[in-house]
Amino acid sequence: MADNKTVANQASVDEFIASVDNATRRADAQKLLKIYQDITEHPPVMWGPSIIGFGSYHYVYDSGREGDMPLAAFSPRKSNLTIYVGNDFKNAESLFKALGKHKKSKACLYINKLDDIDLSVLKEIIANDFASPNKHC
Repeated sequence: MADNKTVANQASVDEFIASVDNATRRADAQKLLKIYQDITEHPPVMWGPSIIGFGSYHYVYDSGREGDMPLAAFSPRKSNLTIYVGNDFKNAESLFKALGKHKKSKACLYINKLDDIDLSVLKEIIANDFASPNKHC
């Protein structure tokens, strides 16, 4: 079995955020950093080269594959802010409807910039996803 590519490492979160080229995306990453620290009460850790994670959990699939993942995470990618959240938490559907301009996949929320959304709704999404039981396997 291949090793997981996304693992926690000792890279500097501050240096990573400082290296983000887009000034708006860099400022939004700083805001998200504070939001995640307040909600999770975990220090930020780099996972792979571009994901900022908070806390971790260990998973084991029926296939035997296992690994560790952050309990909560985001990445200030070139094309958008990627917020790693699922759909299986309290009030998910109504919160996503109230959020504002975004795209959603099974495990990611894509936002162009924080000014496009209701920040209080995003905080509730992050908090509810973080507290969901499936994150604490």
